[in-house]
Amino acid sequence: MSSKKSRCFMNLVSTSWHLAMPWWTPTVSIVFLAVLYLVARLYFGWSLTERCLLKGAQSPGDSDVPRLVHKPSALAKYLLRSCLSFSAGAPCRCIWSKLPHLQTVWNVIWPPGTAVHFVRDYLQLADEGLVALDWAVPATSGRRRASSNSPAPIVLVIPNSFGKITRNVVELCASALDYGYRPVIFNRRCQNGSLLTTLKLQQFGDPSDLREAVRYIRYKHPNARLFTVSESTGAGLLLSYLGECGSSSYVTSAACISPVFRYQEWFEGGLPWLYQWFLLLYQKTWLSRYATALGQIIDMDKLFATRTLKEMEEVLFCQTKKSNLSWDLYWEKNDPLRDVDEVAVPVLCICSQDDPCRGDPDSTLPFELFETNPHFFLLLTKHGGHCGFLKNRYSTWSHEVLLEYFKSVSEFFMTEERTKSFSKRKCTGSGTSMSYKCGRGNNFKRDSFCSHNIHDIFNWQRSYTR
Repeated sequence: MSSKKSRCFMNLVSTSWHLAMPWWTPTVSIVFLAVLYLVARLYFGWSLTERCLLKGAQSPGDSDVPRLVHKPSALAKYLLRSCLSFSAGAPCRCIWSKLPHLQTVWNVIWPPGTAVHFVRDYLQLADEGLVALDWAVPATSGRRRASSNSPAPIVLVIPNSFGKITRNVVELCASALDYGYRPVIFNRRCQNGSLLTTLKLQQFGDPSDLREAVRYIRYKHPNARLFTVSESTGAGLLLSYLGECGSSSYVTSAACISPVFRYQEWFEGGLPWLYQWFLLLYQKTWLSRYATALGQIIDMDKLFATRTLKEMEEVLFCQTKKSNLSWDLYWEKNDPLRDVDEVAVPVLCICSQDDPCRGDPDSTLPFELFETNPHFFLLLTKHGGHCGFLKNRYSTWSHEVLLEYFKSVSEFFMTEERTKSFSKRKCTGSGTSMSYKCGRGNNFKRDSFCSHNIHDIFNWQRSYTR
């Protein structure tokens, strides 16, 4: 895989624009953020009060013991036995632990407590578009990446679909480095400083760019296991990729932090107005940099006048100057769960009941998926907000969970590989008839079509789904 320089860059000119919002909206938002800031400052000054609360007895209803929703399987039993963080839960040791909005805003606007260095790779795609891969490196390494022959596992981090690199993502990369992983952040076209070299933006559930990025990572690091983590709406891209590629995804296991599952309903009004206003402002800000270029395919005046996320998504991908796609047909092609039956790797979803962005868990979480599909696990907590799950102001419980989960899944796979190798040797030494019987019992799921179907690395499914 070559990473040649782009042959043609367009002149991307920023233009001025204004939001079609009431004049008082920015004022209310600023006041709201100021109140949150004061509450946080008060919290930092209340160390004595916090210690008193820690000494006080907590009632059983105050504990935040997660509930694992899953279909019984060999892997599920192993995870329950080996992942101690599943049953421990995030201890409620801070005043704001039961304030989901505060945990959510903290993750978005507060700077990370750990400095992480990133080294960027620009990857040119088949259509000459560009995506950026930001490799996290330890501060002591002089910003040099590990060798391509290094067996250290890689964690591919997919941020939210709006491209905002949050505190949660940076802290996750720092924790992964401490555990011996090599984290890398996938940045979509023209997001987070990645350049726009083609008149094309990535649709919500189109995994083609991610597929090429994974192929590049596997080519450059053939000896490393690959794990994937998504944050918030980034789960839409990850689930689309896993469903489209099936057992050829190259991924050992995946995890989603505060995923949103019913995206069409979520875009149609499942988000509080203040969060929606912030996301609209953020999107319009970075899209304004490319207003001149994108104006050839998108009505930019209509885009900057949008008031909801649904309107913006329609302007960007449905009602363009080159196509006219209905809203329902767009989601038939981009629904992340459209190929969920083809997912062939274990996926852990960490969610909270008080998530203010996703909504009521009874109507927004597909419990039937986790109860019937052996590849999906739902770890549901009582508190945590949206991508919060704070143990205290220095550590995040969800990061500890998913890193321990990755370790346990790897150990389970290695045990299964040893068991299968022993069974093969035993069958081979027992004669032709016995070998035939053992071979018939090894029925694998049909591989989905994928452009990088090179290795059959998921031969553990024999015992995984029993």
